[in-house]
Amino acid sequence: MLVLFKLLGSLALLMFGMKSMSDALQKMAGPQLRHVLGAMTTNRFTGMLTGMFVTAAVQSSTATTLMTVSFVNAGLLTLLQAISVIMGAHIGTTVTAWIMSLGFSFNVSDYVYTMFFLGIILIYMKRHRIVGDFLFGVAFLFLGLGTLKATGSEAVTGEYADMVHGFFQQFNDANIWTSLLFLLMGTALTLCVQSSAAIMAITMTLCSTGVLHIDQGVMLVLGENIGTTITSNIVALSANVQARRAAFAHMSINVLGVLWVLILLKPFTRMVFGFVGFDSDMPYTDPTFAQKASMALAAFHSAFNMSNTLLLIWFVPYIERLVCWAIKPKKQDGEDEDFRLHFITSGIMKTPELSVLEAHKEIESFAERMQRMFGMVMELLDFSSSIGKQHGDKEAEQFNKRYSRIEKYEGISDNMEYEIAKYLDQVSDAHLSDETKAKIRAMLREISELESIGDACYNMARTISRKYNAKEDHFTENLYNHLHQMMGLTDQSLTQMNNLMTGRKEAFDVNRTFNIENEINNFRNQLKAQNIVDINNHEYTYAVGTIYMDLVNECEKLGDYVVNVVEARMGTRQKEV
Repeated sequence: MLVLFKLLGSLALLMFGMKSMSDALQKMAGPQLRHVLGAMTTNRFTGMLTGMFVTAAVQSSTATTLMTVSFVNAGLLTLLQAISVIMGAHIGTTVTAWIMSLGFSFNVSDYVYTMFFLGIILIYMKRHRIVGDFLFGVAFLFLGLGTLKATGSEAVTGEYADMVHGFFQQFNDANIWTSLLFLLMGTALTLCVQSSAAIMAITMTLCSTGVLHIDQGVMLVLGENIGTTITSNIVALSANVQARRAAFAHMSINVLGVLWVLILLKPFTRMVFGFVGFDSDMPYTDPTFAQKASMALAAFHSAFNMSNTLLLIWFVPYIERLVCWAIKPKKQDGEDEDFRLHFITSGIMKTPELSVLEAHKEIESFAERMQRMFGMVMELLDFSSSIGKQHGDKEAEQFNKRYSRIEKYEGISDNMEYEIAKYLDQVSDAHLSDETKAKIRAMLREISELESIGDACYNMARTISRKYNAKEDHFTENLYNHLHQMMGLTDQSLTQMNNLMTGRKEAFDVNRTFNIENEINNFRNQLKAQNIVDINNHEYTYAVGTIYMDLVNECEKLGDYVVNVVEARMGTRQKEV
């Protein structure tokens, strides 16, 4: 039991170190990686190089794949671009296997305590805290690897050596059923542990100690390549159809690779083993056996992923067709009448930088929905004016249907504010830079003001409904013209707001928004004064004038909310401009 817990503990230590190292690298390079992914995917080959570079930088193909799926979900990458990036990630992840093999070439435990010491110093120097986290991750990784290697050697040479050897000896016959068993075992273990690096370390330990034949270790490695693709597919279940297709492409690429390698397995492994100078019949008592066995597995992992990528890169358009055929869009993917977050999903939050990007895209969608809601209010006003003084049951039913749609959107705006705020609150629990904290504060203000825009639209719809149901009160033609002008200005301000949300801050002229707001304020004051004169001249009743000014005032309030959203996004105040 002690040996078993030492094996499990060292494995947990290794996984924790790998995750800490990867998270630290992602924090250091997060914003830059977003720009790299956006700029370097012009064709399939640059996309492949990008995926390879990013994965080598963050030491996690899962992180790169989830990042790519997230970008597809957010509409920043096309499916074609994503497939090439994922292919590159398969090459970049081979670096991890070589790091693992280093642990079997020398005693890494001699160096980890120096890294722990340097790491804790850097962590207390807050300016270099992320570098300290990275060193701690590397140290835990190598400490776990060293402990795993030592415990594995103890298990195969101690009092239970005969039992351990006897158990694995029955699987050393090279037949198709045993090979398939280890292929499935590698897939299942990777799926359970959610770390191909951890299973690679176990495979290297078993093979380097001579417990498991290298041929079965190769099958475990192939199974790991399939198992690691299932993570992104599980995460993408709650994403949109393009993200699900990108995740399925990830699995398809590795499954196709395993199929052709199984056909050419014997000559392929002989070629790879010959390249690193490993003989599969070498006795495990040889002093160099552990080093060469781990190198052989790392070399096989690299050769498989590089060969598979270089082969399938020419068939990217056909892979895209395959996944599009396999995953059809659901009907609700095109609907917008029900509350559903498009870009934020519970499983895709990996780093604060990536999470902020997801929230940013969701807020863009929120802003567009609010402008559509205001468009429905204008349609409701036009409908009420076209009916005139006579409206029957059919017209009333159509009016109520339009009003119910606006009411539904008001509920959507409340839910969107709550869900986005909750998501940003989860992100803010992580270690964040001052820049990211400022972005989150600005986003919280944006969603609050956008929800106020939804409230203003709903208030206007209720006012129009009150006027519609009071059949004796009707607007004059001049009042309708004035309302159309006021709503037109308000719609212009919403358009400017959405131009900012979907574009770049540097290219946005904020003075245009403030000028429209001034026009709205001046026009409101003009209409307010004219309204008093018209009521005194008995142009319409006081009740009509009150409803009319309620609509005008709500438009002016809505314009204020738009300015607040623009200020939050630009990081400025109107008086400063």
